[in-house]
Amino acid sequence: MGLLRLKMPPKFQLLALLAFAIAMIFLENQIQKLEESRGKLERVIARHEVREIEQRHIQDGAKGALVEEDDLVVIYNRVPKTASTSFTNIAYDLCNKNHYHVLHINTSKNNPVMSLQDQVRFVKNVTLWKEMKPAFYHGHVSFLDFTKFGVKKKPIYINVIRDPIERLVSYYYFLRFGDDYRPGLRRRKQGDKKTFDECVAAGGSDCAPEKLWLQIPFFCGHYSECWNIGSKWALEQAKYNLVNEYMLVGVTEELEDFVMMLEAALPRFFKGATELYRTGKKSHLRKTSEKKPPTKESIARLQQSDIWKMENEFYEFALEQFQYVRAHAVREKDGELYLLAQNFFYEKIYPKTT
Repeated sequence: MGLLRLKMPPKFQLLALLAFAIAMIFLENQIQKLEESRGKLERVIARHEVREIEQRHIQDGAKGALVEEDDLVVIYNRVPKTASTSFTNIAYDLCNKNHYHVLHINTSKNNPVMSLQDQVRFVKNVTLWKEMKPAFYHGHVSFLDFTKFGVKKKPIYINVIRDPIERLVSYYYFLRFGDDYRPGLRRRKQGDKKTFDECVAAGGSDCAPEKLWLQIPFFCGHYSECWNIGSKWALEQAKYNLVNEYMLVGVTEELEDFVMMLEAALPRFFKGATELYRTGKKSHLRKTSEKKPPTKESIARLQQSDIWKMENEFYEFALEQFQYVRAHAVREKDGELYLLAQNFFYEKIYPKTT
């Protein structure tokens, strides 16, 4: 090469170097394209392998998968006056079609706290009652930690909460006038015509800030501190449980989104729930009768309470968490909501299957 360089005129040497540079650039481009093609081919092969594995699992383990799904238990420890009846009736309407059982947990005097012996009985029932699985349990009971009783496979917890003042106002009028679900049933405060605003102005016990303390203890659970009104420990425990123990917590004001996300996540129970909610007669089943919105003055008076501030902090925490989950699961187009398709896949699976 050195001899050639000596014999070649400078002009030809420059041309040779230019040609060599062009050739190298061309080769690098071709190598890059080959690398990209190889990467695409690997992804296609990986997807094909995953489909083969999934198909093999479907063929070989169909019975096992069915057994696993049939062992599912969902617990909805519903907070009073949060649209819980409307949502629960969707579960009742779907149970026959989707082949699962619905069981109402009816506690004496609607006490949300179970005795220790009842906690043991309930955990055993939920865990071992195979004839009732898969099961959807619902009732006005506070959160119960199954791991305390040595249970390895915990049930799936879900719930719905509501703006604390709106929930209290709804409950206040419900105790006096009932609702359109069972209009003939006599309520505990029936005959009391005092409005919520009049109750607040008079400093009544049924509209006192202490009555706001409900959603926090429902999520906090069966610890004594949960039911100490205004406990900061209870607030933090409720937040912890909401994030770590509940699969999904919705809000009354956005119940349709909650139903849609449950259908996507738990089709074994909620397949068809969204359409049923939108078109069914029981979607907005229970409305409190004779309910009058509170004045700004009444609201402002309740908002001065530390109890409201804590319950509202918990509500806003739950709302933010729900909206975060929804933002990664749902999109809106032309005024309609739709669920996002699966956006992950597997690749580079080793060792290679034969």
